[in-house]
Amino acid sequence: MPNLTVDDVLKKVAVGESLAKLNLEKIDLSGKDLMGINLMEANLQDANLAGANLKNANLQAADLRGANLIGANLEMADLSKADLRWAKMQGANLRKANLKGIKQEKSKGYKQGDRWTP
Repeated sequence: MPNLTVDDVLKKVAVGESLAKLNLEKIDLSGKDLMGINLMEANLQDANLAGANLKNANLQAADLRGANLIGANLEMADLSKADLRWAKMQGANLRKANLKGIKQEKSKGYKQGDRWTP
């Protein structure tokens, strides 16, 4: 399947359609309401998700390398086994997020349930 546009993604979100395993590399979804979205095993490398609402999102095993998650709401999101290496997460809300088995690089100053503070 070819890469989706922002409009394609938002249409799928509106009807509750899964985006699992899709290639969304470098997509700009900054500030968008993506609450409850299923992005399990999706490729989100270098995606812009700054300020996005990802509350209750399924990001299990998602590839978020280099993604911009600054100020994103990831409350109660499932990030288990996600690859967060080189992701920018300052100010992201990780309260009650599942962070088991995540891959990370040079992350400091946070623990599960806290806001990201590098």
